[in-house]
Amino acid sequence: MRDAESFDDFYRGTSVRLMRYGTALVGDPVEAQDLVQEGYARAWWRWAEVSRHPNPEGWLRVTVGRLAVDRYRRLRRWRQFASRSGPPPPIAAPNEALVHVVTALRRLPIEQRQALAMYYLFDLPVSEISAETGAPVGTVKSWLARGRAGLAAVLATGEVEA
Repeated sequence: MRDAESFDDFYRGTSVRLMRYGTALVGDPVEAQDLVQEGYARAWWRWAEVSRHPNPEGWLRVTVGRLAVDRYRRLRRWRQFASRSGPPPPIAAPNEALVHVVTALRRLPIEQRQALAMYYLFDLPVSEISAETGAPVGTVKSWLARGRAGLAAVLATGEVEA
């Protein structure tokens, strides 16, 4: 059983030192915060064991140190992969028609946009859209019909300025 009060005391007494330690290991306070947070989470889950350890803060330092090494190894592997594969290909700019369609979609109510995107982009049948949104099948059909009509009206007038 975990003792929340003793864990809280442990956290309050060690968190500043552990953050300094984590920052010294990885050189970035944000990354260190992630590592230290993961270390405390692991300590909490094993608090019955960690609290009886002769040096709970030392246990946590070892855990944070191992997490930092794991992070370093992952980053090193990622850099090796990236250096072998080269930079990603450049992404082409969207064509004018796509910009007009996206701008027109933004003028529709969210339900209609969602139904159109699920139907046309994910090829979901009306029954699955109904199940996912929690709306009746008839309502989904209505959203699709109104969404198509709304898109057609906006695109026909050419009023797609953002």
